[in-house]
Amino acid sequence: MAPKLPAYLTPTPDSPGLRVRGGTQYSRSQGDYVCGGCGAEDHANGDTNVKNLVDDYTDNHGPAHRNGGRR
Repeated sequence: MAPKLPAYLTPTPDSPGLRVRGGTQYSRSQGDYVCGGCGAEDHANGDTNVKNLVDDYTDNHGPAHRNGGRR
């Protein structure tokens, strides 16, 4: 089992963003985000789900809000 990440690496409402951790031989990839624009949160495990999470964050949250709202 992979060790738990330090709290400062996990996105929070006070420190929004995207975190992705690649998988290893013994663990799956993981991802989390908290949007600073609308407060949405999500978590994913596994390569396909993490890729979908990154696409969702990029298309609808963090960068999209900085560019003037949802695209």
